[in-house]
Amino acid sequence: MNKYFALFCIPAATMAEWSKNVSAEERKSQSDQMMKDWGAWQEKHKAQIKDNGQPLGKTKRVTKGGASDIKNDLNYYIIFEAESHDAATEIIKDNPHFMIPDSYVDVMEIPHMGM
Repeated sequence: MNKYFALFCIPAATMAEWSKNVSAEERKSQSDQMMKDWGAWQEKHKAQIKDNGQPLGKTKRVTKGGASDIKNDLNYYIIFEAESHDAATEIIKDNPHFMIPDSYVDVMEIPHMGM
């Protein structure tokens, strides 16, 4: 089995538009449904998931010139196992994250370190 890192992303502009155009009550309802669906997805794939991950919060970008606040598309991560990169993408395809307009997931293999 190979390990994979899945990075769940939502364009910052999509999140800003959602916050601006959807009422607080509806955002809560949508978020609650997403959490319920996400829990069901995790249960379905619990044998493959090795790290349930965490949401990703505010970002500081650090460069040689200093640090600044930025907005990016990064939302959540998980680490899981699959037989191949193609099999890993199949696991992700039915995730409820895709109910969010313009959302995407980057799936990266975690190479074995020969130490």
